[in-house]
Formats: sequence, C-alpha cells, structure tokens
Amino acid sequence: MNKEEPVTPFGRVFLQEEGNHVINCAMYFKKSVSVESVKAEFENSILVQHPRFHSVLVRNKNNGEEYWKRGDINLDKHIFLVQDIDQYGDSSTYNILNNDEIVNGYLADLAVSSPLSIDKPLWELHVLKDQNCLVLRVNHALGDGVSVMSIVLAMCRKVDQPDQLPSIPKKNKKSSNRRINMCKMIRRLVMQIWLTIVYVMGFLLRILFLKDAKCKISGGNGVALWPRKLATAKFKLDDMKSVKNAVLYATINDVLFGVITSGLSRYLDYHQTSDSTKEGLRISGVSMVNLREQHGLQDMANLVKSISVSSWWGNKFGYILFPIYPHKRVGNDPLHYVKNAKEMLDKKKLSFEARITYAITKSVMSLLGPRATFLFINRGVCNTGFMISNVVGPQEEIMFVGNPITSLRATSSSLPHALTMHMISYFGKAEMNILVAKDIIPDPQFLAKCFEDALLEMKEASTAVSVKT
Repeated sequence: MNKEEPVTPFGRVFLQEEGNHVINCAMYFKKSVSVESVKAEFENSILVQHPRFHSVLVRNKNNGEEYWKRGDINLDKHIFLVQDIDQYGDSSTYNILNNDEIVNGYLADLAVSSPLSIDKPLWELHVLKDQNCLVLRVNHALGDGVSVMSIVLAMCRKVDQPDQLPSIPKKNKKSSNRRINMCKMIRRLVMQIWLTIVYVMGFLLRILFLKDAKCKISGGNGVALWPRKLATAKFKLDDMKSVKNAVLYATINDVLFGVITSGLSRYLDYHQTSDSTKEGLRISGVSMVNLREQHGLQDMANLVKSISVSSWWGNKFGYILFPIYPHKRVGNDPLHYVKNAKEMLDKKKLSFEARITYAITKSVMSLLGPRATFLFINRGVCNTGFMISNVVGPQEEIMFVGNPITSLRATSSSLPHALTMHMISYFGKAEMNILVAKDIIPDPQFLAKCFEDALLEMKEASTAVSVKT
C-alpha cells in the first residue's frame, strides 16, 4: 500500500457527519485484564501492522478528496482504562447490577453520538478491568463487521492449541452427480430474474416512499439520536441446531428469523397495541450481506504485506430486505415460523438482490457523491422496521493474551431504527445484542426473553418431531 490511499466510496459514506458509524465489539474474559498486558500484545499485533489501523484520515479542503495517510501509532492514545462505570447500567429496578448489565449500559451510551476523533487512526480499545471486558471500537470506514471480526480473531489463539489460529466453520458446497435437467435450469433462471426484479423494485420503492405501518417498534428520521438501552438474548447453538434439523433443509439463519418473528409476535401481543393483533401487519428488516469471497484467517499475514487491501478488505456488501409477518397464522406448531422464514430466505438467496443493491448504491456514490449516498441509504433505513446481522465466530474456545474469552458480542452506532440486533455465535452459544431506542422500546430485557422463549418452544416442538420419527 502507498503512503497515501484514497478512501473507498463506501468508506466516505460512513465518514459523513450524520452517519459517522462505529462498530463496537465486546470481548468478555474469564480473568481480569490489564492495560499493560494488552498494550504489550498490541505493540506487535497484526492489527497495528494493518495499513488502515495506522493511517490518519486527511481531507483536502481544496478539492474535497479524502485519503488515508500512513503514520506511527501511539497506543496511549488508543488504549484506555475505563473505571467506575456502574452508572451506565439500568438500575431502575434497584437491584445490584451484574457485569453484563454494566457493560451493556456502557455500550448503549457509546451508541449515541460517540464518534472517533479523526486526529488519529479511527479505532480505540477500552479496557473495562472490573468487568473483565475489552471493547474494540472501529469506524465502519475502516471495514465492515466481517473484516473487523477477522482481524480480532487473528490476534487470538485456541485454548487447547495455543499455537493455532481460531478456525471459522465454512459452508459445505453440496455436490451432485445427477444429470443436469435443462428444464429445471431454465425454470431456475427465470425465477432468479423474476425475483431479482421484484426485490430490487421493492428496494427502490422503499427508498422513495414505501413505509411499514406504524407499530410498537417503529423508528424513523431523528431516532438515531435518541437515548439507547441494550440487552442480550442468549441461545444455545445445540437448541438452534435441533430446530434446524427438525425442518427439512433449514439453516441456522432460517431458525434465527423464525425466532425473531415469533419473539416480536409475543412482544407485540403483550403490549396489546392497536396494531399488535392485526394479522396483516408487516415489519421489514434490513441486513447487509457480505459479497466478498470468504478468506481464512491464515491469509491475514499476507494482507499486511500486500500492496493493496481493496481486494477483500473494507466494505463490500449489498442490502437485503426481510419482510416478516408477526401474526401470520402458524397454527399450534411453532416450527411453522421457521418454515415460513425458510421459504422467504430461499427466495432471497436465489435472487441477485444483494449484488444489485450494491451496484445501485455504488452508482449513486459515483454520480452524486457521499452526501447524497448517505441520504439515499438513510431514507431506506428510516422506511424499515429493524436491522439485523449475524456473524459466525469460532466454535472452539479461544484466548487473547493467554486469557480465555467467554463471550464475543457486537453492536454499533445507533440508526434511525428503534431496534437493531447483532448476533455472534461462539463456542456452543449464540448471543444477540438488542439495541433499542428506550423511549420506544423501554423493556429490551423482556424483548430478549421473548426471543429466548420462542427458541425454547421451537426446541420442544422439534424434540416431539424427532420422537415421532
């Protein structure tokens, strides 16, 4: 990489004043962490060797160009000890706060109007010593969630094999020796084209004027600056796999969206709003889909030595809209939530929605610039009901500085949504951080329990199915 490199188009969008978006990744540990040991590890880590993490943003006032300028890192300006943060937890119930609640309160506070200073490389590490937690903050202009997760895991090692990098499960490509049926291929191609047209038109209409009906969880323009609360829904991966196995050809993502639909239905029913029992109620979610080829963590060392990082580092993603119907009739079988989610997601996977929306956004950037692109994206976000992401983490226990990690969680700067969900799976469990605008959703802990109870009900149903078969 040259000493100076232009900021990527998507990077410029995330550097707009109103959309200065920061990813907050929290790592919980078994033992206490110290600033000294963390600094010692970071001094020679792959993170500080990465060009983006020791480059300062420079804005040319004459022509408006933005570029990264390489420089040295002073870790004292990036790594901070954070103490006495009990006030960040929600103590409205007058109970003694546990570490989860304290850290969640701290992250919720960071989610609103807490940009990183452009006087230094756009990342920070907060050491929450009393809570055995590290919070890595990275501006989205440096990279998306997949990029940040890769570089975090590249600094970790397996607990049972200290010399080995963590490994991420890869999708198995199904092979088939069946003869290709030309009619099926043609039908599939026609369906791909049709679904792509339908979904892309839906995306454009969403940007222009189409909105969800107002309901208990609706956000909108300006909500990004409202105070936040954060709760965590905790799932066992074995429970999710049990449900997955009970529905033919289902995936963990199908189970996740089934849980979200069922959980939101429970939440709306409990609050009994005027819209909560409306069977036709539709809530649209938005998700960013990684469009890069998945690289192994072992390739990270080559990334540092490479001349350009643009090939698979940074932000390369498209948008997908996920319509869910919280009160669509499922009868007495909770597994129908998963079946309905699978039917919808199979169509999304078949289409080219993510790639086309990426191309549209990139074209808007090229023609109209970052400001217009931000407004373009923001309008679409304002017209949807929630945002969700799901990142697959290592399934074996890992450690950092010899200290075993107990949980990996993430959240980000607040959006015009009143509900934002980020899930990371790690070491036999999946944890979903639920960030809400507290004036709209004052009880995120209850919402988290709705999701947890939905999965448990599905697991019971899946157990009954396995007994019958």
